[in-house]
Amino acid sequence: MALLLVGGIALLAGLDGALLLLGLSAPIVSARLADVHGPLMVFGFVGTVVVLERAVAVRKKWAFLSPALLGAGGLALLSPLPLPVGQLGFVAGSVVLLPIYLMIWRRAPSTSTAVQALGAMLGLMATVLWLGGMPIPLLVPAMSLYLVLTIAGERLELARISPSVDERAETRLLGVSLATLAGVVIALFWPSIGYPLLGIGMLGLVAWLFRHDVATRLIRSRGLPRYMAACLLAGYGWLVVAGGCWLILGPSYSGPAYDGVLHAVFLGFVMSMIMAHAPTILPAVLRRPLPYRPVMYGPAALLHASLLARILFGDARALPWLVEWGGLLNIVAVLSFVLVAVVSVLLGAPGPSATRPTTAGKVSR
Repeated sequence: MALLLVGGIALLAGLDGALLLLGLSAPIVSARLADVHGPLMVFGFVGTVVVLERAVAVRKKWAFLSPALLGAGGLALLSPLPLPVGQLGFVAGSVVLLPIYLMIWRRAPSTSTAVQALGAMLGLMATVLWLGGMPIPLLVPAMSLYLVLTIAGERLELARISPSVDERAETRLLGVSLATLAGVVIALFWPSIGYPLLGIGMLGLVAWLFRHDVATRLIRSRGLPRYMAACLLAGYGWLVVAGGCWLILGPSYSGPAYDGVLHAVFLGFVMSMIMAHAPTILPAVLRRPLPYRPVMYGPAALLHASLLARILFGDARALPWLVEWGGLLNIVAVLSFVLVAVVSVLLGAPGPSATRPTTAGKVSR
């Protein structure tokens, strides 16, 4: 609970920084908060929550050092401490994540663990390069694939129940993951080559997910499985946008194209994944149920609708006012989901009918 609260603080601070970057009024005005908005959201919030789930899975006390260090790094960024203190927290938390995957690998070697470990390596690379002084826009590919490969590896674990997933399918996913990792490295030295390679790799990854993920079948079910599948498929759609931008537009470190890729990945994909998996991951971590309620569709729909307005109309047509309104509604969508989740936990299960679908556990851990 303490680590989740730390992640929640990083989320609120990151959203405050988003308001500042949009040029809107924010509860807390801080130039540094706007500067560290991206790493704070990726490592301080998402990293802490995702790695916490990994730590719970291995059932070793030392594993909780990883989310604790990531969370501490986020808190340090919010404090008057020098910037390198928070950066070192992110580096240390990313280092401890690697032996967690090593332990999982020793227990049961699998392609899914290998793909997630590749993502962890990219996360470590991003934190080390940021500590070394590299600008955040140059690190967006590494930060993006850190989370994308982590989630893709977890989806492979669940896709194994599908008859379409065999050894060749797993090998293809590993090959695409290695290609995206190579694209990240190449993009640092030869952006004109690396970014199109990244785009191809991202589109290949999405094609694999649409082909093999159980969400493509569970979208025809009801209740929680259908809700989760809808969030997953919508998130995959935003990866198509990001991959297409990298492939067609090439490197971009500011302006509408940069904004579009950044938020297609971290809001359209990552936040949609969080909304999808929260009803199953949070109970596994907290040992307290987060019952599904149809009202959960509301924040998810608002997130994707406002993101469509922001990227496909605001960014693409150079309409700053639409970018601002879309960004504001993005924030409202995220906070609305947090509110719905908290209220749902406090109210408990709405009734026996809400717990009938038994396939939910097959969609996510």
